[in-house]
Amino acid sequence: MSASLMEYLGSPTAVAGFGATTLVLLGTTYYLVSKNEGSGGRSGGSRRRSSTSNGGMNGHVEKVKELDREKYPGGHLTIYYGSQTGTAQMFAKQIESECESRGFCARVVDLQDVVDNDDVDAIDAISAMDAANFSNIDEDGALIRATLAHPHFRDADEDIGTNEDGQKLQRSKAVFFMATYGEGEPTDNAQQFVEMMKGKSGISNIYKINGEATMVSSTSSVSLNDNDGEQVLSASVRDASFLKDLDYAVFGLGNKQYEHYNNMSRFMDASLEQCGARRVAPIGLGDDDDDLEGDFETWKDNVLWPSLMEKYVKGKVVAAKKEEEGTALPPCPYVAEYLKTDEKVEPSKATDIQTSSKHYLQAVDCPVAARRELRDPSDPGSTIHMEIDISKHMDTLKYQTADNLGILPKNDTSVVESVAKALNYDLDRRFTLHPNNDSGEDSSKHTLPFPTPCTIRDCLEQFCDLVGPARRSDLKRLAPYAREDIDRKALLRMSSKEGKAEYKEKIVEAHVGLADIVARLCPSIVCPLEHFIALCPRLQPRYYTISSSSAVFPTTVHITLAVLETEKKDGKKFTGLCSGHLAGLNVGDTTRVFVRDSTFRLPKQVERPVLMFGPGTGIAPMRAILQERSHDRKNATPEEEKQGENILYFGCKRRTMDYIYKKELESFSHEGTLTELHLAFSREQTEKVYVQHLLAKRANETWKLIHDDKASIFVCGAVKMGADVDHTLQDIISEQGGMSREKAKAYLDKMAVAGRFVQELWS
Repeated sequence: MSASLMEYLGSPTAVAGFGATTLVLLGTTYYLVSKNEGSGGRSGGSRRRSSTSNGGMNGHVEKVKELDREKYPGGHLTIYYGSQTGTAQMFAKQIESECESRGFCARVVDLQDVVDNDDVDAIDAISAMDAANFSNIDEDGALIRATLAHPHFRDADEDIGTNEDGQKLQRSKAVFFMATYGEGEPTDNAQQFVEMMKGKSGISNIYKINGEATMVSSTSSVSLNDNDGEQVLSASVRDASFLKDLDYAVFGLGNKQYEHYNNMSRFMDASLEQCGARRVAPIGLGDDDDDLEGDFETWKDNVLWPSLMEKYVKGKVVAAKKEEEGTALPPCPYVAEYLKTDEKVEPSKATDIQTSSKHYLQAVDCPVAARRELRDPSDPGSTIHMEIDISKHMDTLKYQTADNLGILPKNDTSVVESVAKALNYDLDRRFTLHPNNDSGEDSSKHTLPFPTPCTIRDCLEQFCDLVGPARRSDLKRLAPYAREDIDRKALLRMSSKEGKAEYKEKIVEAHVGLADIVARLCPSIVCPLEHFIALCPRLQPRYYTISSSSAVFPTTVHITLAVLETEKKDGKKFTGLCSGHLAGLNVGDTTRVFVRDSTFRLPKQVERPVLMFGPGTGIAPMRAILQERSHDRKNATPEEEKQGENILYFGCKRRTMDYIYKKELESFSHEGTLTELHLAFSREQTEKVYVQHLLAKRANETWKLIHDDKASIFVCGAVKMGADVDHTLQDIISEQGGMSREKAKAYLDKMAVAGRFVQELWS
């Protein structure tokens, strides 16, 4: 072990106190440890006929190969995931890795693959098999059952007996990992599946599903009534039996700072039950604002496995897996093929790329057209106004006012080079990535993490998160690659439940990423490229609400960004990856961008007022909206309706320091577009004043705008600010409207469903 790690972790006694650790390395890939050798509803239209499908039935249901019940007494288990950043997928893979030792034969399925199954013959064949027991299955139902009830992955169920022909009836088993994205919405790869399940379950409002804060009983479902007594379940459209042969469990990934905490997991748990599926383990809810991995581990070890083992393994002895002799590495889902300098190969197909990585295919390089600092020099912080030229990509980057701009950041060159030096990678070497069919991975679709061919430099710079705090699971997965015992033990200790406090202090609070670990703290790590790609988290896009109107600036996109800078414990400066990347760009430099729809949309009835709350950089979409309203106002004909009021609440520390876009807001006021401008300067008086305090003083006027004039309300900024504004609005509606607090909340909820109350918040 290097002196650097010993110094970082503490005394030799503390490190040695970890005790002996026996590593069972699962896999058959061997590596010579030498640093001299070098990762809405289903779209319309008819489904295409194809010979590839989940299970490879080729137009008919083949005879199922008998499962080795001595090796797999628990039978088949399918693990589905809805993931935006890859964490739900990682949890699904972790369950898969533990299945064999517990007697289950596992497969992992992207929820996008459920709705992308285009093998019509196979779907029809399964539908024919279902005909006797499942009548009136519609197209969506058949499509869902083609994966969730695939005959290759069902097992005889002793509890439900046999059919009329004396054959044992079969059931499928599934675990769902569901991340909640944004304000209670599904992830991109789960969106179509969720829309289908809404229709099949009859759950009309996914935001009205109430549940316990931690677990839901396995014998009772979540509540399907809202607080106002409104039914959110439509019995007339519910298909109460089409998943009656499915057993399931659900784990959710959410963040308690957001109002609709773990909304998607609650919906999935409720919708599956409403469709006749049988819950076999209580739902688990993970909180990313606290300890998401800890919540997952607790649910996995104390809830999921005990439930599955008790129900399906029932005390049977699971055949032990033989330990590999020698120095074996964990199995890897990828194979890296290195290319000659001028060698040409076919690029990855879009269908080969994981759905959580589709932004890598969507993004294009665009130049910076303008940039300026918005804060006064007396303010130590930085907020930058940046304009990006999209004129050469109008076919793919056409945007609507206040949409989101996705930015794909790049790791700093020095960070990339430090990792390459530590792991002995040639940064200029080109390679292409293939699925490793020997690893047991399903290589049909969505198996690759990013498009290739590319250089190792591009891989580390654009696709690997090298500086974000390493997750505890990352440390555990990295441990087998450490050649020195003391490095390996330190990684395993901090990845354990017992090492959570040390992990928080020395990894999270110290902003230690994988680059720090392999290049500085654990230099004994030797990791082949494809293995590093498999264990390193993907570099995720950062989203900025566009601060320009597409009617006024059709060929440029404006963004408003605060540069994140904090001081680390060692005195060094930590800079946010994306904001630091953008801050380092000059006019003419390029950055990779793509456009994503926003929920901010101006009312079609121009006479209706707009009430806006945008403190700090939350001003971005409000600036865009004001540009749009100003443009429409100036170009309106005499016959058109007079535009409604535009009212803005803006806040910052001091008017002389960080009152950004001051001149523009004053100009909008002068021309009459901005009817009212309410300013909260939090540090200019003894008691701090925020936008919600100004709102509370205008209760009567606000109620009239909301109730009588049908105003739209837009909120953008930090989660805490959004919650404070929401609570103040509820107070106003309750007091001015003469209704209970519960009814006031329901009033706002109905405004949200109608698109009149929109929040885009960040934690």
